Amino acid sequence: MAAVSQPIASTSALPPAVPAASSTTAPAATAATPRIFDRSQLADVNAQLADATPQGILAWAIDHVPGLYQTTAFGLTGLAATDMIANLSKRRKTAHLVPLIFLDTLYHFDETMDLARRVEKKYKAPLHIFRPPGVETTKEFEAKYGERLWETDEDTYDYLVKVEPARRAYEELGVKAVITGRRRSQGADRAALEPVEIDSTGLIKINPLCRWGFQDVKDYIEMAGVPYNPLLDQGYKSIGDRHSTVLPKDGEGERSGRWASNKTKTECGLHKDYFAMKRAFEKKQLEQERAAVDKARGDDEVGESSISFDDGEAAKSEDLGASFSDLKLGA
Repeated sequence: MAAVSQPIASTSALPPAVPAASSTTAPAATAATPRIFDRSQLADVNAQLADATPQGILAWAIDHVPGLYQTTAFGLTGLAATDMIANLSKRRKTAHLVPLIFLDTLYHFDETMDLARRVEKKYKAPLHIFRPPGVETTKEFEAKYGERLWETDEDTYDYLVKVEPARRAYEELGVKAVITGRRRSQGADRAALEPVEIDSTGLIKINPLCRWGFQDVKDYIEMAGVPYNPLLDQGYKSIGDRHSTVLPKDGEGERSGRWASNKTKTECGLHKDYFAMKRAFEKKQLEQERAAVDKARGDDEVGESSISFDDGEAAKSEDLGASFSDLKLGA
């Protein structure tokens, strides 16, 4: 994964320390002068947040990280974070401090869509919804990109319903940092999560509940009366698209019910290398365009395109040489 050379804007060269884990109250707002926050300071930031509560991490992020949004699919961890932000906002006597970004894949459960509306209403949280490029409904998606695309080309599906809409959201909204619902106890590539990360694109990721387990989150939801997805009462623990989410078996991990047909998969694309996914998608698109032109010309063989490229186009084609098999998980 390529490193990002440019610095990331933040609000202090070295953010003030936050309360230790024994504190249940988030710190009050502090004045901060925008400074430079880059990878060289990441270890120091996480060291300062090592004993902070989720509320403390959230308060630190709100006070010291610009362009902050919460990306959420309204899972339990994200809901707990939203509730904590709402409580902090009330104590500061202000509107909900962190806007929400929801990626509508067009294949969510009805219960998930209903929950999104309930959360927006309860917390009066600004909610920004982004969908796959150029479509608004499932019917439009399938007409443009094909039916059951997750079965025929899962990586392209992930790019279209999650990765591209997320990047578009970040660009349109001016997002510099996002609050996520990832936790170490979810295992796989999340097992070593720190409170703060910077991914391959330079996006800052805040993981306020990274040290909590599933039961910790569930207890908070019940104690605080946070609205949640009713599918959880049926035994689901992690809920994604309806076509790829199943009930986990007894003893299985909480994300075992995701991507039922692909047990080696642990992420949907949002936490992979964006640049590699974009190159691979564009390469496939270019190949499809070539094939369509060859077919229109009546060529029987499609393997080698009859299209000629000038030097600029050839260089672009070469640059798109990454394949999905080369993808590496990002931060």
